[in-house]
Amino acid sequence: MVFPGQGSQSSGMQADLAAAHSLVEDSYAEASEILGYDLWRVVAEGPIEQLNATTVTQPAMLTAGYAAWRVWQASGGTDPAMMAGHSLGEYTALVCAGSLTFDEALRVVQRRSELMQDAVPAGAGAMAAILGLDDQAVIAVCAAAAGDGVADAVNFNAPGQVVIAGDVAAVDRAIVLAKERGARRALQLPVSVPAHSALMRAAGEALADALARAPFRTPAITVIAASDARPYTSGDDIRARLSRQVYAPVHWVATINAMTRAGATRIIECGPGKVLAGLVRRIDKSVACDTIDSIDSLQQALVAEESA
Repeated sequence: MVFPGQGSQSSGMQADLAAAHSLVEDSYAEASEILGYDLWRVVAEGPIEQLNATTVTQPAMLTAGYAAWRVWQASGGTDPAMMAGHSLGEYTALVCAGSLTFDEALRVVQRRSELMQDAVPAGAGAMAAILGLDDQAVIAVCAAAAGDGVADAVNFNAPGQVVIAGDVAAVDRAIVLAKERGARRALQLPVSVPAHSALMRAAGEALADALARAPFRTPAITVIAASDARPYTSGDDIRARLSRQVYAPVHWVATINAMTRAGATRIIECGPGKVLAGLVRRIDKSVACDTIDSIDSLQQALVAEESA
Protein backbone atom coordinates (compact mmCIF):
# COMPACT_ATOMS: atom_id res chain seq x y z
CA MET A 1 0.00 0.00 0.00
CA VAL A 2 1.31 3.45 -0.93
CA PHE A 3 0.19 6.89 0.20
CA PRO A 4 0.32 10.07 -1.92
CA GLY A 5 1.77 13.42 -0.90
CA GLN A 6 1.52 16.97 -2.19
CA GLY A 7 0.32 17.25 -5.75
CA SER A 8 -2.55 14.78 -5.45
CA GLN A 9 -4.91 17.23 -3.73
CA SER A 10 -7.98 18.61 -5.49
CA SER A 11 -11.09 20.55 -4.53
CA GLY A 12 -13.90 18.18 -3.64
CA MET A 13 -11.61 15.19 -3.16
CA GLN A 14 -13.13 12.25 -1.27
CA ALA A 15 -16.67 13.64 -1.51
CA ASP A 16 -17.81 10.31 -2.98
CA LEU A 17 -16.23 8.31 -0.15
CA ALA A 18 -17.55 10.74 2.46
CA ALA A 19 -21.13 10.34 1.20
CA ALA A 20 -20.94 6.61 1.89
CA HIS A 21 -18.63 6.49 4.91
CA SER A 22 -18.89 8.82 7.91
CA LEU A 23 -15.32 7.88 8.82
CA VAL A 24 -14.08 10.34 6.18
CA GLU A 25 -15.68 13.45 7.69
CA ASP A 26 -14.91 12.10 11.18
CA SER A 27 -11.21 12.07 10.25
CA TYR A 28 -11.35 15.63 8.96
CA ALA A 29 -13.23 16.76 12.07
CA GLU A 30 -10.48 15.26 14.23
CA ALA A 31 -7.89 17.15 12.19
CA SER A 32 -9.87 20.40 12.33
CA GLU A 33 -9.85 20.37 16.13
CA ILE A 34 -6.04 20.33 16.12
CA LEU A 35 -5.56 22.74 13.21
CA GLY A 36 -8.04 25.32 14.45
CA TYR A 37 -9.99 25.62 11.18
CA ASP A 38 -12.52 23.56 9.22
CA LEU A 39 -10.29 21.44 7.00
CA TRP A 40 -13.20 19.57 5.40
CA ARG A 41 -14.76 22.88 4.29
CA VAL A 42 -11.50 23.92 2.62
CA VAL A 43 -11.24 20.55 0.87
CA ALA A 44 -14.90 20.45 -0.15
CA GLU A 45 -15.39 24.08 -1.13
CA GLY A 46 -11.95 25.60 -1.76
CA PRO A 47 -10.72 28.01 -2.89
CA ILE A 48 -8.12 25.82 -4.56
CA GLU A 49 -5.45 28.44 -3.83
CA GLN A 50 -5.96 27.87 -0.11
CA LEU A 51 -5.85 24.08 -0.47
CA ASN A 52 -2.65 24.35 -2.55
CA ALA A 53 -0.82 26.32 0.15
CA THR A 54 1.75 23.99 1.70
CA THR A 55 0.52 24.67 5.23
CA VAL A 56 -2.92 23.38 4.21
CA THR A 57 -1.96 20.75 1.63
CA GLN A 58 0.23 18.72 3.97
CA PRO A 59 -2.34 18.31 6.78
CA ALA A 60 -5.05 17.72 4.17
CA MET A 61 -3.15 14.93 2.42
CA LEU A 62 -2.25 13.25 5.71
CA THR A 63 -5.92 13.35 6.72
CA ALA A 64 -7.10 12.15 3.32
CA GLY A 65 -4.80 9.14 3.31
CA TYR A 66 -5.71 8.26 6.88
CA ALA A 67 -9.43 8.56 6.08
CA ALA A 68 -9.07 6.27 3.07
CA TRP A 69 -7.19 3.75 5.23
CA ARG A 70 -9.97 3.78 7.84
CA VAL A 71 -12.56 3.20 5.12
CA TRP A 72 -10.46 0.33 3.70
CA GLN A 73 -10.25 -1.33 7.11
CA ALA A 74 -13.95 -0.79 7.87
CA SER A 75 -14.84 -2.33 4.51
CA GLY A 76 -12.97 -5.54 5.29
CA GLY A 77 -9.70 -4.76 3.53
CA THR A 78 -6.72 -6.63 4.96
CA ASP A 79 -3.45 -5.14 6.17
CA PRO A 80 -0.75 -4.98 3.50
CA ALA A 81 2.61 -6.73 3.83
CA MET A 82 4.42 -3.41 3.48
CA MET A 83 3.80 0.30 2.95
CA ALA A 84 5.49 3.36 1.51
CA GLY A 85 4.62 7.01 1.05
CA HIS A 86 5.67 9.67 -1.43
CA SER A 87 7.24 12.53 0.57
CA LEU A 88 4.50 13.69 2.97
CA GLY A 89 2.79 10.35 2.36
CA GLU A 90 5.43 8.67 4.53
CA TYR A 91 3.77 10.19 7.59
CA THR A 92 0.45 8.64 6.53
CA ALA A 93 2.13 5.28 6.07
CA LEU A 94 3.70 5.50 9.52
CA VAL A 95 0.34 6.35 11.11
CA CYS A 96 -1.40 3.45 9.36
CA ALA A 97 1.48 1.13 10.32
CA GLY A 98 1.02 2.00 13.99
CA SER A 99 4.22 4.01 14.45
CA LEU A 100 2.34 6.98 15.89
CA THR A 101 -1.23 8.17 16.24
CA PHE A 102 -2.97 10.40 13.73
CA ASP A 103 -3.10 13.27 16.24
CA GLU A 104 0.62 12.97 16.95
CA ALA A 105 1.48 12.86 13.26
CA LEU A 106 -0.76 15.82 12.43
CA ARG A 107 1.05 18.04 14.92
CA VAL A 108 4.43 17.12 13.40
CA VAL A 109 3.12 17.62 9.86
CA GLN A 110 1.64 21.00 10.78
CA ARG A 111 5.05 22.10 12.01
CA ARG A 112 6.75 20.54 8.97
CA SER A 113 4.55 22.50 6.59
CA GLU A 114 5.18 25.77 8.44
CA LEU A 115 8.94 25.28 8.40
CA MET A 116 8.96 24.39 4.71
CA GLN A 117 6.74 27.33 3.79
CA ASP A 118 8.92 29.75 5.75
CA ALA A 119 12.25 28.35 4.52
CA VAL A 120 12.17 30.27 1.24
CA PRO A 121 10.51 33.66 0.60
CA ALA A 122 7.28 33.48 -1.39
CA GLY A 123 8.02 33.38 -5.09
CA ALA A 124 11.73 32.65 -4.63
CA GLY A 125 11.56 28.86 -5.06
CA ALA A 126 10.18 26.64 -7.79
CA MET A 127 9.73 23.02 -8.89
CA ALA A 128 9.51 21.62 -12.41
CA ALA A 129 8.82 18.27 -14.04
CA ILE A 130 11.30 17.03 -16.64
CA LEU A 131 9.93 14.32 -18.94
CA GLY A 132 11.86 12.26 -21.44
CA LEU A 133 15.39 12.46 -20.04
CA ASP A 134 17.08 9.80 -17.94
CA ASP A 135 18.13 10.47 -14.35
CA GLN A 136 21.76 11.26 -15.09
CA ALA A 137 20.83 13.65 -17.88
CA VAL A 138 18.54 15.58 -15.51
CA ILE A 139 21.24 15.69 -12.83
CA ALA A 140 23.64 17.08 -15.44
CA VAL A 141 21.08 19.69 -16.50
CA CYS A 142 20.68 20.81 -12.88
CA ALA A 143 24.45 21.09 -12.39
CA ALA A 144 24.80 23.17 -15.56
CA ALA A 145 21.83 25.41 -14.74
CA ALA A 146 22.47 26.06 -11.03
CA GLY A 147 25.08 28.80 -11.37
CA ASP A 148 25.20 30.63 -8.03
CA GLY A 149 21.79 29.25 -7.11
CA VAL A 150 20.23 25.86 -6.42
CA ALA A 151 18.80 23.42 -8.95
CA ASP A 152 18.46 19.86 -7.65
CA ALA A 153 16.89 16.68 -9.00
CA VAL A 154 14.51 15.90 -6.14
CA ASN A 155 11.90 13.32 -7.20
CA PHE A 156 12.95 10.27 -9.23
CA ASN A 157 9.35 9.32 -9.90
CA ALA A 158 9.52 6.94 -12.86
CA PRO A 159 11.82 6.18 -15.77
CA GLY A 160 11.99 9.40 -17.78
CA GLN A 161 10.09 11.42 -15.17
CA VAL A 162 12.14 13.50 -12.73
CA VAL A 163 11.11 16.57 -10.73
CA ILE A 164 13.64 19.32 -10.02
CA ALA A 165 13.55 22.11 -7.44
CA GLY A 166 15.51 25.16 -6.38
CA ASP A 167 15.74 28.90 -6.94
CA VAL A 168 13.29 30.25 -9.52
CA ALA A 169 16.02 31.55 -11.84
CA ALA A 170 18.01 28.31 -11.68
CA VAL A 171 14.92 26.17 -12.30
CA ASP A 172 13.95 28.39 -15.24
CA ARG A 173 17.42 27.90 -16.72
CA ALA A 174 17.13 24.16 -16.18
CA ILE A 175 13.79 24.05 -18.00
CA VAL A 176 15.32 25.75 -21.05
CA LEU A 177 18.42 23.57 -20.96
CA ALA A 178 16.41 20.36 -20.53
CA LYS A 179 14.42 21.16 -23.66
CA GLU A 180 17.63 21.91 -25.54
CA ARG A 181 19.00 18.51 -24.48
CA GLY A 182 15.98 16.62 -25.73
CA ALA A 183 13.39 16.58 -22.94
CA ARG A 184 9.92 15.77 -24.26
CA ARG A 185 8.42 18.24 -21.78
CA ALA A 186 9.78 20.54 -19.08
CA LEU A 187 7.29 22.60 -17.14
CA GLN A 188 7.06 24.45 -13.85
CA LEU A 189 4.73 22.96 -11.24
CA PRO A 190 2.13 24.87 -9.19
CA VAL A 191 3.74 24.41 -5.77
CA SER A 192 4.68 26.97 -3.16
CA VAL A 193 7.98 25.52 -1.89
CA PRO A 194 11.04 23.88 -3.54
CA ALA A 195 10.60 20.64 -1.57
CA HIS A 196 13.46 18.17 -1.13
CA SER A 197 16.07 20.61 -2.46
CA ALA A 198 19.08 21.98 -0.60
CA LEU A 199 17.00 25.10 0.11
CA MET A 200 15.02 22.98 2.60
CA ARG A 201 18.00 21.91 4.72
CA ALA A 202 17.35 24.46 7.47
CA ALA A 203 13.68 23.42 7.61
CA GLY A 204 14.62 19.75 7.93
CA GLU A 205 17.11 20.44 10.68
CA ALA A 206 14.59 22.63 12.55
CA LEU A 207 11.97 19.90 12.25
CA ALA A 208 14.16 17.69 14.44
CA ASP A 209 12.73 19.42 17.55
CA ALA A 210 9.15 18.47 16.68
CA LEU A 211 10.22 14.97 15.72
CA ALA A 212 12.04 14.55 19.03
CA ARG A 213 8.80 15.23 20.92
CA ALA A 214 6.76 12.74 18.87
CA PRO A 215 6.52 9.24 20.39
CA PHE A 216 7.48 7.20 17.32
CA ARG A 217 7.27 3.45 17.77
CA THR A 218 8.59 0.64 15.59
CA PRO A 219 5.99 0.17 12.81
CA ALA A 220 3.81 -2.94 13.09
CA ILE A 221 3.80 -3.11 9.27
CA THR A 222 7.03 -2.63 7.30
CA VAL A 223 7.34 0.93 5.95
CA ILE A 224 9.89 1.54 3.19
CA ALA A 225 11.48 5.02 3.37
CA ALA A 226 11.42 6.69 -0.04
CA SER A 227 14.58 8.68 0.67
CA ASP A 228 16.74 5.53 0.55
CA ALA A 229 14.39 2.60 -0.20
CA ARG A 230 15.16 0.92 3.14
CA PRO A 231 12.65 -0.03 5.87
CA TYR A 232 12.21 2.29 8.82
CA THR A 233 13.23 0.59 12.06
CA SER A 234 13.31 2.18 15.52
CA GLY A 235 11.81 5.47 16.65
CA ASP A 236 15.21 7.16 16.59
CA ASP A 237 15.84 5.91 13.07
CA ILE A 238 12.47 7.28 11.94
CA ARG A 239 13.16 10.69 13.49
CA ALA A 240 16.59 10.99 11.88
CA ARG A 241 15.42 10.01 8.41
CA LEU A 242 12.25 12.13 8.50
CA SER A 243 14.42 15.14 9.36
CA ARG A 244 16.70 14.49 6.37
CA GLN A 245 13.74 13.62 4.16
CA VAL A 246 12.75 17.30 3.93
CA TYR A 247 15.89 18.13 1.93
CA ALA A 248 16.73 14.70 0.46
CA PRO A 249 15.47 13.40 -2.91
CA VAL A 250 12.50 11.05 -3.19
CA HIS A 251 13.71 7.84 -4.82
CA TRP A 252 10.32 6.48 -5.81
CA VAL A 253 11.61 4.12 -8.51
CA ALA A 254 14.02 2.52 -6.04
CA THR A 255 11.27 2.31 -3.41
CA ILE A 256 8.84 0.46 -5.69
CA ASN A 257 11.64 -1.81 -6.88
CA ALA A 258 12.49 -2.59 -3.24
CA MET A 259 8.85 -3.54 -2.61
CA THR A 260 8.68 -5.83 -5.63
CA ARG A 261 12.01 -7.46 -4.76
CA ALA A 262 10.52 -8.18 -1.33
CA GLY A 263 7.62 -9.97 -3.00
CA ALA A 264 4.97 -7.32 -3.70
CA THR A 265 2.89 -8.22 -6.76
CA ARG A 266 -0.02 -5.85 -6.10
CA ILE A 267 0.07 -2.26 -4.86
CA ILE A 268 -2.89 -0.16 -3.69
CA GLU A 269 -2.73 3.64 -3.67
CA CYS A 270 -4.56 4.73 -0.51
CA GLY A 271 -5.75 8.33 -0.82
CA PRO A 272 -6.96 10.89 -3.35
CA GLY A 273 -6.05 10.57 -7.01
CA LYS A 274 -4.20 7.98 -9.06
CA VAL A 275 -0.77 9.60 -9.40
CA LEU A 276 1.21 6.90 -7.61
CA ALA A 277 -0.63 4.05 -9.31
CA GLY A 278 0.32 5.58 -12.64
CA LEU A 279 3.96 5.83 -11.59
CA VAL A 280 3.99 2.23 -10.36
CA ARG A 281 2.70 1.03 -13.74
CA ARG A 282 5.52 2.91 -15.47
CA ILE A 283 8.12 1.48 -13.10
CA ASP A 284 6.98 -2.15 -13.27
CA LYS A 285 4.22 -3.20 -15.64
CA SER A 286 3.96 -6.62 -13.98
CA VAL A 287 2.56 -5.10 -10.76
CA ALA A 288 -1.22 -5.00 -10.37
CA CYS A 289 -2.45 -1.60 -9.17
CA ASP A 290 -5.61 -0.45 -7.43
CA THR A 291 -6.67 2.84 -5.87
CA ILE A 292 -8.92 3.95 -3.02
CA ASP A 293 -10.11 7.37 -4.13
CA SER A 294 -13.80 6.68 -4.81
CA ILE A 295 -16.53 4.18 -3.98
CA ASP A 296 -16.04 2.45 -7.32
CA SER A 297 -12.26 2.14 -6.98
CA LEU A 298 -12.65 0.94 -3.38
CA GLN A 299 -15.02 -1.81 -4.49
CA GLN A 300 -12.65 -2.81 -7.30
CA ALA A 301 -9.78 -3.01 -4.83
CA LEU A 302 -11.84 -5.13 -2.44
CA VAL A 303 -12.88 -7.51 -5.23
CA ALA A 304 -9.25 -7.83 -6.32
CA GLU A 305 -8.33 -8.52 -2.70
CA GLU A 306 -10.78 -11.40 -2.53
CA SER A 307 -9.56 -12.96 -5.75
CA ALA A 308 -5.84 -12.51 -5.04
